[in-house]
Amino acid sequence: MKKLIVALLLCIIQHTLCIAQIGTWRNYLAYDDIQQIQAAGNYLFVRASNALYQYNKQDQSIVTYDKTNGLNDTDITQIRWCQQAKRLIIVYQNSNIDLIDTEGNVTNISALYNKIMTGDKTVSSIRIDGVYAYLICGFGIVKMNVQRAEIADIYTPTQPNYPQILPDEDNSDYDKYIDLVKTLKPGGPKYNSMGTLKFINNRLYTCNGDLNGTPASLQRLENDKWTVFGDESIKNTTGVEYLGLVCIEEDPTDKEHIFAGGRNGLYEFKNGKFLKFYNHKNSPIESVFSTIDPEYEFVTGLLFDPQGNLLVMNSESHTHCILKLKNNGEWLSFNHPELLKYNGIGLPNLSQLMYDHQGLIWFVNNNWTLPALYCYQSENDAIKAYENLVNQDGTTINAQDGVRCVAEDAEHNIWVGSSGGPFMLERKEINNNGGVFTQVKVPRNDGTDYADYLLAGIDIMCLAIDGGNRKWFGTNGNGVYLISSDNMKEIHHFTSENSKLLSNVVKSIAINPTTGEVFFGTDNGLCSYFSDATKPNTEMTKDNVWAYPNPVEPSYTGPITVTGLSFDADVKILSSNGVVINEGRSNGGTFVWDGCDKKGRRVNSGVYMVVTATNNGEKGTVCKIAVIR
Repeated sequence: MKKLIVALLLCIIQHTLCIAQIGTWRNYLAYDDIQQIQAAGNYLFVRASNALYQYNKQDQSIVTYDKTNGLNDTDITQIRWCQQAKRLIIVYQNSNIDLIDTEGNVTNISALYNKIMTGDKTVSSIRIDGVYAYLICGFGIVKMNVQRAEIADIYTPTQPNYPQILPDEDNSDYDKYIDLVKTLKPGGPKYNSMGTLKFINNRLYTCNGDLNGTPASLQRLENDKWTVFGDESIKNTTGVEYLGLVCIEEDPTDKEHIFAGGRNGLYEFKNGKFLKFYNHKNSPIESVFSTIDPEYEFVTGLLFDPQGNLLVMNSESHTHCILKLKNNGEWLSFNHPELLKYNGIGLPNLSQLMYDHQGLIWFVNNNWTLPALYCYQSENDAIKAYENLVNQDGTTINAQDGVRCVAEDAEHNIWVGSSGGPFMLERKEINNNGGVFTQVKVPRNDGTDYADYLLAGIDIMCLAIDGGNRKWFGTNGNGVYLISSDNMKEIHHFTSENSKLLSNVVKSIAINPTTGEVFFGTDNGLCSYFSDATKPNTEMTKDNVWAYPNPVEPSYTGPITVTGLSFDADVKILSSNGVVINEGRSNGGTFVWDGCDKKGRRVNSGVYMVVTATNNGEKGTVCKIAVIR
């Protein structure tokens, strides 16, 4: 019977694709900056860019370790091999501790992390003495039995038994193996600074996202390969430091033509190579200061129009914040008093430019000076400023630290994230030229008629709308929220404590609409989550609707995904004799089946039909799933 099913399956499967299982987390960590090397027999453990990997000297294999495959935290500050216990000690920035052996088995020791104290728990070095490790902290010394994976004692300098003599810290492995380690390629990006993410044409662009002194870190991920755009040598051409990039755009007519803006101006790249730099010397871009300082010429927003002209936002400009670089190389500037409200010059952080479905351009001022939302009509050079942030109840929305981000949902409402929570400008309000915002009210469902504003008081750093019209909110300290398409239900609340999220500070979100992979740029690097929503198709055909995994092997217990569907499609799982086994509706272009019938029982071996219909009842298409038990 099983052979028959497999043979039948090979005849009906039309697509072969390897996609991560829904609910899977993935980390994209940098390993470029080699910090510590510890030899462990035939292995080397390497701490690089505050992450960890293991190298096998015999077969030259490399294994990276992170929260997705065993580690319990992020941002590693110390490692040390204990030979007698045959374990590597891993200490994190927050004083959490993991022990790992060469087989990848991890034991967590959270006692120091959980200990409430006023002293500094930061571990500055680790000394090994037999099975014991002495962790030198700001407040004193922690003695740990590595073999038994427990804290043996804690000493402070005032105690009479405070250790006066400890073994030396042996760092000889670094000098011995550094030349070898420099040749290793554990993968990953070059930088962990991921404050800005943008997904364009099946490629993820990243940069550091802050107008500060950190490296520009302009990178691109495509087919698991990272490309770095430019390095410190660009300074030799431009005369200014290459750092503080905050915005990225790809030319719609040439995907190898890239622009990036930041603290010191505008950068242009072609085929991965630096091409040109724009500042006050060759463009209308102006310096923050009246006495020109080329280190401070803020380009904080970029957006290509349909004609291939690049809209450029020059924050803190003295005369014009909106510029346009035409596709023929000509520059235009547009003066708007609405934007010159920061002591007579341009507002400090005009950013997050985006088109809506009508061709209107939206952007924000993400700064305390004047938290506001703006709508720009480029055809007639007109701006509508939403400075008075008042909700449907007549209450002023508390966004005093900044309006952070903006996005349009599938119903053409404009969503805004702010330091005081999310709110939206409904489609009817936009069409009527109104200015009243809506803060969604979520019923408490506690027997009262009370309701609370959605995520009120939570600092929303970024937001994205997925294929199912669900809202992803990244926050400053509260992790990530996923809110249902009707805005009434919290589907997920991911934190670094309850999930594989790298940090609760989430600066940027980008979504791969085809796979449903949701990328999170955090202050500890880049990670992602494979969600159950993808971009819907306008039409369902036998060529674009398919299921995976297929066949479903006996050992598989995860979700079975049907993809390529239209928005909110009706999906029925039928047995070979036409009985409805399960049914539901798609999230965007994806439907997830748990492999069970309506009563929660795992289905038997067989070939099951997936019958679909659009949300208005029009018949869709059929695909098949083979289940082997």
